[in-house]
Amino acid sequence: MSQFRRVWAISLKDIESYYGKPPLITWGLLFPAVLLLSVYVKDPATYLAIAPGIIAMTLLFGNTSMAAIVVTFEKRAGTLQRLLLAPLSMRTIVLGKALSASAYGLVSALALTLVLMLVLAMPLANPPIFAAGLMLGAGCFSLLGLTASVMVREVFEAMTLLNFFRFPILFISGVFMPLSQLPYWLKPLALTSPLTYVVELLNFGVT
Repeated sequence: MSQFRRVWAISLKDIESYYGKPPLITWGLLFPAVLLLSVYVKDPATYLAIAPGIIAMTLLFGNTSMAAIVVTFEKRAGTLQRLLLAPLSMRTIVLGKALSASAYGLVSALALTLVLMLVLAMPLANPPIFAAGLMLGAGCFSLLGLTASVMVREVFEAMTLLNFFRFPILFISGVFMPLSQLPYWLKPLALTSPLTYVVELLNFGVT
């Protein structure tokens, strides 16, 4: 069996066992909808300016949370140990886990993008760049969630660890304000955040 087929098999197993369940599908759709509604209600005139940031936030929270939850749950249930004993390389396992988490985040982000385009008339001037931003975010944030999951034993510990990273970067990565408006001493930190590059690509995609 080729490595690609092994990666695909691991990913498909996770999608069927976890990501395809109605509660997770509902959460993946409701979370971005609530984010969008909260921004639109607060200031309908400027929601398009931060719409790319909201899409990036959907990827950040959706991918990191789901990747960490699935792996932490499998560690407790013992299924991850059985997977590690199989004749599979660590790279194959990581890629399979990351692929399924990325697919979950992409579906949520694409659903939100569709709503923004059809209902709120968000432009999409450069689809290839926009798609590159989505894929970059999905991949990076899935790997971040997987990294957090190997450091902890419980789901709440994974979420706590991730929040130490997620919430600070929201305010330095151009989600709520342009990078040009950041204090000069924060700009070097912004360049270290993967969210910065995702937001920038999505912004270029819609303008």
